[in-house]
Amino acid sequence: MNVHLSTALTLAARGVPVLPLSKGKVPFANCPACLYTSCGGRPNMKTPGPCTCPRPCHAWAAATTDPDTVTGPAWAKAWKQAAAVAYHPGGIGLTVVDLDHADAVAWARRTLPATRTVATTRGEHWIYQGAMGSANDVLDGVDIKSTMVYARWLGPGTGTMTALPDTVRGLVVKKPVPVRPVTVAVPAGGGECRHRTPAYLERGIAMAEQRITAATSGVHATVYRTFLAVLSAHGRCGCLTDTHMARLFATAQTKGESPRHCTDAWSNALTALGM
Repeated sequence: MNVHLSTALTLAARGVPVLPLSKGKVPFANCPACLYTSCGGRPNMKTPGPCTCPRPCHAWAAATTDPDTVTGPAWAKAWKQAAAVAYHPGGIGLTVVDLDHADAVAWARRTLPATRTVATTRGEHWIYQGAMGSANDVLDGVDIKSTMVYARWLGPGTGTMTALPDTVRGLVVKKPVPVRPVTVAVPAGGGECRHRTPAYLERGIAMAEQRITAATSGVHATVYRTFLAVLSAHGRCGCLTDTHMARLFATAQTKGESPRHCTDAWSNALTALGM
């Protein structure tokens, strides 16, 4: 049995809602009927809808403990291509404080009560009992993952889980996100341009901005998929410019994405397309 599927079944049996992740630590793309939440989204998303799709669409909202769904034919292809397993922490009353580098870990050790910790590639996950709203970059290198998001499963961790402190709850405060210029690579292209007129490209960029702006949950995944779609359609012929990229990054930042998350999503999209 696929190692990721085996892990998912073990977690589901313990009551942990799970889903497969694709390359780049992102969920698998929605099926055509659910693309860009055209189906309305699942009933437990920010925008209620009638979606009953059996596939792992809509990221965290697809997470389940049902073994028949996890092993069913609608999820089979995703497990064959899965790069990791994710779970929905808020779905089991947990909050993950995602510490992305050594300075963030040091801050947590100075500031937060000890709890169960899980080592990550660059830092640690601190897991608390209690659910709350989620937010990215509440501090430098600190993300809060709980309700309406997913977290990668990286093992059970060590230590005793403690109650979610008010210090963590206080980190999630809605405030305007400054838009900062970011410089990343834009494909040089070289192929034959199929777009014929600047208006065609402009319409594509405008649609991409609209998709990001309209995202009601799973913003990071939406940004990645939108970047992937734009690069797939416009990145090989050389008509995509730094100005277009800056517009997409600015739109993503107004939705709460940090420059780092924008850069990661762009780089992951380039890698996925072999650019």
